[in-house]
Amino acid sequence: MLKPVPLLIIGGGAAGLFAGCRAGERGLGALILERKHKPGRKVLMCGNGRCNLTKDIPPAQMLRDMGEPMATFLAPALETLPPAAVQSWFQQHNVLLKKMEDRRVFPRSELASDVVHALTDALRDTGTALCLNAPVEGVERAEEGFHVVTAHFSVLARHVLIATGGVSYPKTGSVGDGQKFAKALGHSLKPYRPGLIGFVITHPWIDAHGGTTFEQASFRVFRSGQKIYEGQGQMDCETWGVGGAAAYNASRCVARQNLNDFEIEWTVGRDTVRVRNPETRPLKEAIVTIGGVPLNEVDPATMESRKCPGLYFAGEVMDIDGPTGGYNLTAAFATAALAVESITKTGGRDGSPSRPPYVAHAGAADVSGKRHSLHKPHGYTFQRKGLK
Repeated sequence: MLKPVPLLIIGGGAAGLFAGCRAGERGLGALILERKHKPGRKVLMCGNGRCNLTKDIPPAQMLRDMGEPMATFLAPALETLPPAAVQSWFQQHNVLLKKMEDRRVFPRSELASDVVHALTDALRDTGTALCLNAPVEGVERAEEGFHVVTAHFSVLARHVLIATGGVSYPKTGSVGDGQKFAKALGHSLKPYRPGLIGFVITHPWIDAHGGTTFEQASFRVFRSGQKIYEGQGQMDCETWGVGGAAAYNASRCVARQNLNDFEIEWTVGRDTVRVRNPETRPLKEAIVTIGGVPLNEVDPATMESRKCPGLYFAGEVMDIDGPTGGYNLTAAFATAALAVESITKTGGRDGSPSRPPYVAHAGAADVSGKRHSLHKPHGYTFQRKGLK
């Protein structure tokens, strides 16, 4: 008889990998199914390959910066894993960090690959299984939890955590399959919109400054002549329009408020330019996706579905987004941590004992620089499709 895995995680990105790490640390048997041949592919793109892990600010300030509806929804998650705890976890897993003047936190190496390696090393050290090239085709309710089907095998799971991300940069594996699974299990979906994306603009100022990066620009959004947003940051003047953090955060305001008639304005030095109703770059290029699983259909205290008991969510598969600067990765890590903590507290709901928790130590490497591997078999079995 097949033994259901206590936790099956769909998606091997930031939220899914971190959930697997936390599950392993707590002795909760978990299996991660990732559709691509390498994990963390979108993490490798974060911060132009530098990976802005988080921002060194108090949780309350981070929630204020993110605004509603994220502030209320994410409060329990950020209480579970505040920005300081994100930093501590990666430092304990041998990722040296550096803090910028604006409080953004990066690996000291400025290599996103170090972040992915830390996550996969932690999976290895806790014996948490990661299965690549395994796109999930469907998730169904079963007598003992869920029946998760891939092209070549199926898995029984007591709990399922969907951490598949949004729908931007589909080549990294974010193709919207997690949202489809959620809908099949009773959820509605909010329409997708690009969050944190550049504006497509035709203007003489763009022609004169194309290819220039401005380290400090002010960006504003107006509705009916009234200013509803103002922010500062780097702005990239591209041949097609404007991008960079200042423009991205303004685009988030436009998307979140569903603005159809608006103006944007930017100031660089003595130049101020105002444009009405510019289009944005395509959704597939957005840094984050707005839309997906509605927040009112997920319990913010546990990340468990209100529609399907035993189903959990983490990260951008939900209608969650934040400004640039480490907010979105922090939200992915924090929601993953809260989901795993909630599942651990249920004791698997099957009465079976979990494995002893694993404690990570900062000195996990010997003097040769090699990390010590602690492989621990779970004993869970797969069912090949078509076999009984």
